[in-house]
Amino acid sequence: MLNSGDEASTQPIFQRIARAVSDDILRARLRPGDVLPSSRALAVMLGVHRNTVLAAYRALGAEGWIETRGGDGTFVAATIPERRARSAGRALGARESMPPKTGFELPSPPTPWLDARTTTALPRGTIALYSGVPDVSLVPVAALGRAYRRALRPAALGYGDARGDVALRTQLAAMVSSLRGLATTPESVLVTRGSQQALDLVARALLRPGDVVAVEALGYTPAWAALAATGATLVPVRIDGAGLCVDALETLAAAQPLRAVYVTPHHQYPTTVTLSASRRLALLELARKQRFAILEDDYDYEFHYDGRPVLPLASADRDGVVVYLGTLSKILSPALRLGFVVAPESLLERLAALRMANDRQGDTVVERAVAELLDEGEVQRHARRMRRIYEARRDVLVEALRRQLGRAIDFDVPAGGMALWVRAEGVDVEAWSARALDGGVATMAGKRFTFSGRPPAALRLGFAAHADDVLREAVRRLAAALRAPRKGASF
Repeated sequence: MLNSGDEASTQPIFQRIARAVSDDILRARLRPGDVLPSSRALAVMLGVHRNTVLAAYRALGAEGWIETRGGDGTFVAATIPERRARSAGRALGARESMPPKTGFELPSPPTPWLDARTTTALPRGTIALYSGVPDVSLVPVAALGRAYRRALRPAALGYGDARGDVALRTQLAAMVSSLRGLATTPESVLVTRGSQQALDLVARALLRPGDVVAVEALGYTPAWAALAATGATLVPVRIDGAGLCVDALETLAAAQPLRAVYVTPHHQYPTTVTLSASRRLALLELARKQRFAILEDDYDYEFHYDGRPVLPLASADRDGVVVYLGTLSKILSPALRLGFVVAPESLLERLAALRMANDRQGDTVVERAVAELLDEGEVQRHARRMRRIYEARRDVLVEALRRQLGRAIDFDVPAGGMALWVRAEGVDVEAWSARALDGGVATMAGKRFTFSGRPPAALRLGFAAHADDVLREAVRRLAAALRAPRKGASF
């Protein structure tokens, strides 16, 4: 009765029994209404425990193959539609592939940025210089584990506040008030599953189809995707060595109503430049006059190395025009999925309502554990430690690039952040990046960050995730890839 093939032998015995019975029904060896052996009798026949047969019968009954009639016994179900039989067979272990296409029409994605950007598995030994990736090997996992165990109590296992656990909101409010100059309270903080969810909630709360949103002409494409998914029209605004060109934004706002602008003013993504003080003041004043929202993505505030970090736009906002987006992913780990929004309470109420509709709440246990680490100062100590390490790694990458690539490239040493923006005029950067991948180093070429037009001849090289010797080896591979010959062209 039981199939002893390789595939079947990997299944639990009760599933193999259930599969054998269902197969006999499909092949008409057992017909509707036929009586089946009692669980005790079948267990003796097969040489298994009775509970195993009971589990098989429960599975078959749940799928509709058999039915029990009081004390009369167990029978093959009277009616088994063909479509239902195929579905049940699949549930009991049959290998059938999912149809490759839907049986209904799918709308076209409104923008190319909505195509999934999956990170493909890299060949073993490849050094990934991806930006924005912290060194997760240095996360204080022991302290986090202890805090998680303490938080793992019945009180944290039920439904919670859609705005996030109050303990974490309290700690975040204290952190941004003391370190980033935002005078706020827990009531103005909403915790999210990463800054991407934060931006998605804000976009859906603020934007409607046809609204105009300005974005930096080189920028973070997942953010553009979240904004465009609302049906809003995105318009790129040029950037230069001082960040977003606010005069160009003012021209745009004069030509058509502007609903919002998405900016990364502290370390512009991807170029790393800092928005100048005069432009900050001009941007706040323009938003006040034109009544549009500034969506400030402050994704790596903690990692500023030269001089004091520039305070967020939100710290100088007196008119309620700035929506501040932050994250703990760069300080701790992306896997923890902890972002947050700081905004006026009227907006926070809408964000919480939207959160209820699609996610209900975050991970209360993780939120309470991280709140404890913030309260004890563990997160702050870790951030200070990583700031020193990342600064040293920045300098190692700078030295290696200058020594091995020399005048073939150009870059400004950023005052902070986790990556360099390396320009290579006259170089086919896409081809260079492809050859570098073949040579064992993965990079982020300029094409990934462009809104429209010709991709910049530049690479964004992340340094935070790798030790010094790994960074030097990565640059050696980059230099070898640059010198490698290419059919039909040369550098």
